[in-house]
Amino acid sequence: MSKLTTLKPIDYLLIGNITADLQDDGSSKLGGTASFSGLTSRHLGHVVGVVSSHAEDSDITSLVSLQVHNARPGPTTCFQNITTAHGRQQYCYQQGLVLRAEDIPSEWRDAQIVHLGPVANEIDPGLFDAFPESLLCCTPQGLLRQIAADGMVSFRDLDRKEDLLPKTDVVVLSLEDLQGDEHLVSEYARLCKLLVVTENKDGARVYWNGEYRHFHAPLRESVDETGAGDIFAACFFHHFNEVGDAWEAARFAVELAANSVTRFYLESVPTSEEIEQAKKRVN
Repeated sequence: MSKLTTLKPIDYLLIGNITADLQDDGSSKLGGTASFSGLTSRHLGHVVGVVSSHAEDSDITSLVSLQVHNARPGPTTCFQNITTAHGRQQYCYQQGLVLRAEDIPSEWRDAQIVHLGPVANEIDPGLFDAFPESLLCCTPQGLLRQIAADGMVSFRDLDRKEDLLPKTDVVVLSLEDLQGDEHLVSEYARLCKLLVVTENKDGARVYWNGEYRHFHAPLRESVDETGAGDIFAACFFHHFNEVGDAWEAARFAVELAANSVTRFYLESVPTSEEIEQAKKRVN
């Protein structure tokens, strides 16, 4: 296991593997929830720690403002999205190692916000019980992926959802993650204390305290939607932790996620000006 020489206290812990996302020209870009949500949380004022499994020679200079702990060095998770006649098909050619409770530095176990952000089934179920004093947040997209021998990614429902989902404080996923299945949405809403279902340019639904509300997204010209869901999630977790109001948190997150699609890749994380404007609009 790799060791951090100096650990600084954090208030936002993100657990999930960084990724290398293959591009059409054969190059790769740094990605994953750890990257997009991690940088967003940093821009929101948090001191962020990321626990990941990736190759020791991975270029993570884009994450220099975060503390990245490569807990179990191994292959870097590698994705590629391929456009076909039937829509987008995703492939995962390489998977990082599974992250467990013992991989979390002891100095980080009392973080105020803990974000489980798997991309390819790398979250051990024991992590759902490892942070009793934290706001436990989850973006379970990576636990809903079945990966075939050739790397093709398809949907599978969450294992042990009746056990795991009630342990979370907040869950954010997309309607696409659940294959547009409204029966599954209802099932997840029943199991979660607070469930947010994002719907791309149509905004987000929030299920909380037995109520349901929909929040429209402001219209923006989209150039790249990569990471928008991860940016939304980090903004929601941050604001909900601050004010304790899911409706307010949704309004805040919807606006910042909408802004994110106007820029490319990691440049899409919110700017200081956008964050201040969003705060003024929801207060």
